[in-house]
Amino acid sequence: MKTSAGILVYKKENNEILFFIAHPGGPFWKNKDIGAWSIPKGEFGKDENAFDAAIREFEEETGIKPKGNFIELTPVKLKSGKIIYAWAVEDDIDADNSISNEFPFEWPPKSGKTIMIPEIDRCGWFGQKEALEKLNPAQSGFITELLNIFPENGKIG
Repeated sequence: MKTSAGILVYKKENNEILFFIAHPGGPFWKNKDIGAWSIPKGEFGKDENAFDAAIREFEEETGIKPKGNFIELTPVKLKSGKIIYAWAVEDDIDADNSISNEFPFEWPPKSGKTIMIPEIDRCGWFGQKEALEKLNPAQSGFITELLNIFPENGKIG
């Protein structure tokens, strides 16, 4: 079974909680928006600690090392069977200055040609409603759980 780990960064601004999420890079994702975004995350093996992997992956995919008091969230299971572990942290990250690592990708498919693509092509801050629309549906539970931790905020977004 494959596993991934990631970080959901949030901040409070004008009585609203905003969420930092990322859009995957590459030609497959180029014109996809609703349901395509993700928390910065990546796979890890059985010999690696999930939290350490989450920090590593966030830094690889954004160029930023998250800091603060991390809150462990309940893992979610994707349709593929992959389990995603996540932690939330309050931090104020500059989404416009995030820089993703790149990896080789065969494009067009079965062409034998390789291009370099970023794992993430852009990041952004979104309120609850927009973040839930943009996120991969399986990951929406991370936002819902985090909002339940802050009941004083009521319905936000």
